Amino acid sequence: MEILAYGVQADERPLLERAFAGRHELRCLDVFLNRDTAPLAAGAPAVSSSVNAVLDAETLALLSAGGTKLIAQRSTGFNNIDLEAAAHLGLTIARVAYYSPYAVAEHAWALALAVNRRLTRAASRTREFDFRLDGLLGRDVHGMTVGVVGTGKIGECFTRIAAGFGTTLLGWDIVENPGCLELGMHYTDLPELLSRADLISLHVPLVPATHHLIDTAALARMKDDAILINSSRGGLIDSTALVKTLRAGRLSGVGLDVYEEETGVFFTDRSIHGITDDILARLVTFPQVLVTSHQAYFTRTAVGQIIDATARNIDDFAAGRTNENTLVSHT
Repeated sequence: MEILAYGVQADERPLLERAFAGRHELRCLDVFLNRDTAPLAAGAPAVSSSVNAVLDAETLALLSAGGTKLIAQRSTGFNNIDLEAAAHLGLTIARVAYYSPYAVAEHAWALALAVNRRLTRAASRTREFDFRLDGLLGRDVHGMTVGVVGTGKIGECFTRIAAGFGTTLLGWDIVENPGCLELGMHYTDLPELLSRADLISLHVPLVPATHHLIDTAALARMKDDAILINSSRGGLIDSTALVKTLRAGRLSGVGLDVYEEETGVFFTDRSIHGITDDILARLVTFPQVLVTSHQAYFTRTAVGQIIDATARNIDDFAAGRTNENTLVSHT
């Protein structure tokens, strides 16, 4: 089967090629899948998309018109896919339901530790041989109250690391995780968690009910010196409200691996032409803010698991089978 893979990163390409060698004909593109690039897939029965593809009704219609039957997305989240339109067009949609939760949890902690101990500022200074400690004062994580918003697989991994630091654990979710309870987590409502936590990390999916979960009111409940981490989905945070909060001198650290308007910006080089998103441009100017480019999942282990699952999704489709990763089926 001919497969066109969109949004393939340089480090990802040899892993994809190795996974499909001798089984399917694979072409890799570094451009992302959207309504402008969909015509490139004409004649390819299967495409594989990356996390920030825009699979709206128009894009799906273009793919279908070109003969595509399967879209295998190399990510867990699917809020970017119009599943109703896919079903109407007779497309099969598959995702990766699971990959290493440690990758994302560990990156969330890397962000938390970096903003707490001012590591990016310190590294910039020492490159210029400025070894002063002014403005680099952090806090012990030991003894902090850590609030985990969403305690699924990734949230539990984050919680286990938090427990190792010797923290008080607060959790919020629609279902309590027994593994987190065993670690001493106390579940509470979201307003109480936000008001009590010294460090808050977001690990819920982006659905209508969680869009802008962290809005002006939620930010106002947080301690002035709280640390906020988001390695889940950008739309969980109202970015405009976050900028206003930071401009008011509140929050001692913010670590963002995702941003609500990241599509078309993250995974690209904008160093020459810059960006037109005023909110993102403002966010990266705050000294207590660290933004990474949706790389929390990007470890050898996790990417390998994502590619293996994608290959299985395509193999199963070719054989007329579905599996636990299938979102819409027309086999």
